Amino acid sequence: VQLQASGGGLVQAGGSLRLSCAASGSGFSSAYVSWYRQAPGKQRDFVALITPDGIKNYADSVKGRFTISRDNAENTVSLQMTSLKPEDTAVYFCKANSRGIQYWGQGTQVTVSS
Repeated sequence: VQLQASGGGLVQAGGSLRLSCAASGSGFSSAYVSWYRQAPGKQRDFVALITPDGIKNYADSVKGRFTISRDNAENTVSLQMTSLKPEDTAVYFCKANSRGIQYWGQGTQVTVSS
């Protein structure tokens, strides 16, 4: 599985962005797919997860603002981000767990200005 994250950019506080994680290769529909983020000088933190059955889990810091979704027909997982805050500024990565193997995308920068 190869992952390509996209959709990042510069947005003002209170704005919205939609990130996409596009996968190539087999096994994506049965993968657990997560979004993580890493701010400068900080560790990479969990943001959201979606299971193959569509069950979702979120970090407390993004609950009610971010929504993860998947389209198995298109091999994509999206992260809709609303009410963005400056503290959401980070590089966002998608990760897929498929058949016991982890795959990471290359990351996409999200910058939220105050």
